[in-house]
Amino acid sequence: MFRRTFWFTAGAAAGVWATTKVNRKLKQLTPESLAAQAADKAVEAGHRLKDFALDVKAGMLQREDELNDALGLHSDPDRPDNVRALPGQRRLRAIQNDSKTIRPNNSYDRNEDH
Repeated sequence: MFRRTFWFTAGAAAGVWATTKVNRKLKQLTPESLAAQAADKAVEAGHRLKDFALDVKAGMLQREDELNDALGLHSDPDRPDNVRALPGQRRLRAIQNDSKTIRPNNSYDRNEDH
């Protein structure tokens, strides 16, 4: 008698547990629930992208400052929009080197090949 009662109770508990699990899964698969899950994932992805973009921007600014220090570029507060320029001698060398570069007279049009 005790065995039958034990197995009956175990079976009833397993049935209740399985029914509860199935009902929860069915509620998760309703269109409203799927839409809410998709919206939550999209918002989370948006936050991650925003954080990534802010990290990239901070890294860019840090690297720009490092390069400006390495090249000796200084910001001049008297210039409009805080434009940065090379110091005088470096600027002249850069202009001279730029005028020495060889530029072809004819331009290549890749559409001419077809």
